Amino acid sequence: MPVLITAAQLNERLAAGRRTVLLDVRWVLGDPHGHGHYLGGHIPGAVFVDMDAELASHGAPQDGRHPLPAEADFAATVQRWGINAGDTVVVYDDAGAAAAARAWWLLRHAGLADVQLLDGGLAAWRAAGLPLAAGEVHAEPGDAVVRFGALDTIDADGAAAWDGVLLDARAGERYRGEVEPIDPRAGHIPGAVSAPTTENLAGDKAFLPAAELRARFAALGVDAETPVAVYCGSGVTAAHQIAALEIAGFKAALFPGSWSAWSNQPGRPVATGAAASPAGGSASAGDRVEA
Repeated sequence: MPVLITAAQLNERLAAGRRTVLLDVRWVLGDPHGHGHYLGGHIPGAVFVDMDAELASHGAPQDGRHPLPAEADFAATVQRWGINAGDTVVVYDDAGAAAAARAWWLLRHAGLADVQLLDGGLAAWRAAGLPLAAGEVHAEPGDAVVRFGALDTIDADGAAAWDGVLLDARAGERYRGEVEPIDPRAGHIPGAVSAPTTENLAGDKAFLPAAELRARFAALGVDAETPVAVYCGSGVTAAHQIAALEIAGFKAALFPGSWSAWSNQPGRPVATGAAASPAGGSASAGDRVEA
């Protein structure tokens, strides 16, 4: 199943009356008004998705800022969104799929096969001159079954021992440890390779073509034989990286706790400075590693 659907393809699908569940994940770090933005204008029929309440659980700091929801909780959420077995689900946001990819990944992890990201998100829909609707959409409950495990995950121990390419999807300055606006320690997991998710996108916030993404990841040491795992700040934008990798033809595991979990575990070493070697697996000469 393709990762992406264009605004034109989605509009054609909706105009033809083909059943499609639309999910609006209007969330940006530092902006608590996502629901208000949704109420002001969304793709007609789209159900609002709450990042913190529906796409994450809440635990101890060492579990990270956005741990995965419990399977039973997510099953109830999926049914509340109105998803039935076999439905096509299209997820979007207004931030280049940075948030929508979390819902895309979770639904795929839960065993739903036909889930796509709207390429370019709400901006692409607007740019095509397509209509918006205001107000809340309440879906009829669905019957989809949720079973976690369809996609691979790793924990902090797995990240520490990762024998392959470990991609850090955060901004380069956070990776290098120059700034850390949220988490308790600055830097990155030793051996990780800097791969900001912003570099997966073109200027219009649509994903780069598959060939360009393949070249980007190949330059970071990714190939068909080497295991790949991804982390970010709290496991949200790492899902965006996994979507980009899949577009490029690669599979990757997610570290859901990500840096927010790692940096809250005092025994974990932290590296700062220059990027690790694309070969991964150990800190480069440019890394400074501290316990």
